[in-house]
Amino acid sequence: MPSLAKPADGRAAGQTPNAPRHAGKRRAWWRWARHGLVLVFLAVVAVLLAEQVGKIEWNRVLQTLRGYAPATLAAAGGLTVASHLLFGAFDQLGRRYAGHRLGIGAVAAVAGVSYAFTLNLGALVGGVGFRYRLYSRLGLDPAAIGKIYALSVATNWLGYLVLLGGLFVAGAVRLPERWGIPAAMLPVIGALAWAAAAAYLAACIGWGGKRFQVRRVAVEWPRWPMAALQLALSVTNWTIMAGIVYLLLGGKVDYPAVLAVLLVSAVAGALTHVPAGLGVLEAVFIAMLADRMPAYELLAGLLAYRAIYYLGPLLPALACYGWMEARARRRPQAGTSS
Repeated sequence: MPSLAKPADGRAAGQTPNAPRHAGKRRAWWRWARHGLVLVFLAVVAVLLAEQVGKIEWNRVLQTLRGYAPATLAAAGGLTVASHLLFGAFDQLGRRYAGHRLGIGAVAAVAGVSYAFTLNLGALVGGVGFRYRLYSRLGLDPAAIGKIYALSVATNWLGYLVLLGGLFVAGAVRLPERWGIPAAMLPVIGALAWAAAAAYLAACIGWGGKRFQVRRVAVEWPRWPMAALQLALSVTNWTIMAGIVYLLLGGKVDYPAVLAVLLVSAVAGALTHVPAGLGVLEAVFIAMLADRMPAYELLAGLLAYRAIYYLGPLLPALACYGWMEARARRRPQAGTSS
């Protein structure tokens, strides 16, 4: 008589393997594939940098940097302030989305510090670490902080997808042939970027206000007016960032090309996880625009951009962070979360 005993893993005879095991295998496969992609991308960036560094006339880079007019630097600084304020507005949207009652000023301070550290140290440190520490000290719980961060990330990439999709579809982007991406693929990639942005907006229109569970946390789709504001803020911020680079390159490359290269370098930096995209930004710009203006002028413009947009806000952010930490030690935590 056949045995009716169950297998050691608790499944009945003939039962298919547990779904979690398959899910674990899929996650492991994707993790290895992602790491492989990152390593390949880092290798490409290293090759690009190695090819260009020896060709750059560093004395002419310094000469170009010294030649910037004060008015140009002041204009770049003004646009930098506008961009950082716009990025801070992402967290103001998060304030409404999460439903917490912290003041606008407190949110602006946290957002400003977090963005400055995100630019220079990466999203894990600035976007997640500093937000969590500062918001939790102000009384927000992890669920509310997670909602704020998630909305900020969605806002940032929503405008990115729309702009990149438009430039790819319009044929405004020319990738180096050695990158191995056929020109005919770019409109397809652009259409996919548009489709992703449209799917998010459609979900906000159709399911706005509806709740769903993410790891036992109740999350709701933003309503369509908030989604429209997300798109407007993000598109404006990306165009301002490109405007700063365009200004520092002396207008010698047309603005759509500068915007396109900045967007490509942003996703390259996100894939490689290099803090501040150090080297990645320069490698992509030189690879894509070296045929339009001298490499030393490109590098000078990008170094000026880093100094103004990345490093410039870091000192005020450090001071603000020190003040917030000192203030938090002098009083008990305040604020409530939803």
